[in-house]
Amino acid sequence: MNLNDILNIPPYSLDKEAKRLLLNERLQVLTLQHYERCSDYRRMIDAQKLDINHLPEYDKLPFLPVRLFKEFELCSVDKEEVVKTMTSSGTTGQQVSRIFLDRDTSTNQTKALTKIVSSFIGTKRVPMLILDSSGVVKNRNMFSARGAGILGFSMFGSKKIYALDEEMQLNIPLLREFLEEHEGEPIFMFGFTFMIWQHFYKQLLATEYKPDLSKGILIHGGGWKKLIYESVSPEEFKKRLSDACGIDTNNVHDYYGMVEQTGSIYMECECGHLHAPVFSDILIRRANDFSLAPYGEKGIIEVVSVLPESYPGHVLLTEDEGMILGEDDCPCGRKGKYFKIMGRIKNAEIRGCSDTYAAKF
Repeated sequence: MNLNDILNIPPYSLDKEAKRLLLNERLQVLTLQHYERCSDYRRMIDAQKLDINHLPEYDKLPFLPVRLFKEFELCSVDKEEVVKTMTSSGTTGQQVSRIFLDRDTSTNQTKALTKIVSSFIGTKRVPMLILDSSGVVKNRNMFSARGAGILGFSMFGSKKIYALDEEMQLNIPLLREFLEEHEGEPIFMFGFTFMIWQHFYKQLLATEYKPDLSKGILIHGGGWKKLIYESVSPEEFKKRLSDACGIDTNNVHDYYGMVEQTGSIYMECECGHLHAPVFSDILIRRANDFSLAPYGEKGIIEVVSVLPESYPGHVLLTEDEGMILGEDDCPCGRKGKYFKIMGRIKNAEIRGCSDTYAAKF
């Protein structure tokens, strides 16, 4: 099955065995492709004594630690084919990951993201409220993770406004005008978790302005580190936002994703679980020996994706800890694994869009 066929599959429709067959075939193809086209990747694979002509199932393929993208320029296409270079979030002084995209990989990431998000908010483009500043989106050829997130999700909006000005202050006159113009219509909102909390929610409280966003759908992500310090749980986050602007808590969706696998995001369902779509999967590995942990056991998150063709990012070990809760039996009805994030592994760098921004506070 080629990638175009995979991208036509509804994102939460395959059961465990069907998805495993799909991922085995596709990830073996990608492993061989990157082995042939990326010399650094080839040396890493050779060092692990992998028989490239007899590749194992995907949960036994060698993973690359995401940190390697800070140390090496890993690319599987000629440099003149690179149309976009994406960089991870990072605090001052941190190295950032550099991800090189050719036109096909960038297009396929967009297709996957569209399929995933549309299954939650519908296919019709609606007015969009971006809970950030337009200043984030500058160089279209060198995207930060934050800017890329905003631009990626912007394709779901028709008329779009930024709720914050260049000084990260809530632009209440603009917000009033926007909501009056689209009164009674569904509103799509996107932002990064801490920025929503710090610059949208807190400023609403300070001004006592209560916009009517009862028809709103919010997708947010990028890290919880600062909010955990403030003793704000995901449930409390949703409730406070609902109190401040009337949004239905069932229409507030967190997501987990990273610049190293853009497009392969993991959305939170109405039951509060993060879900793996058919385009990607999650494995949990024990820290002591990297063996696979069973469902219900905390460990280091490994993510796989069918999308990366221009760089060897198809099998990655993250610096996050999590736990798989189940597979194919979430009460929301979506098939695939569902899981939760437990936090960063000890001594890992801060890297989420929200957490790197929150470090200034």
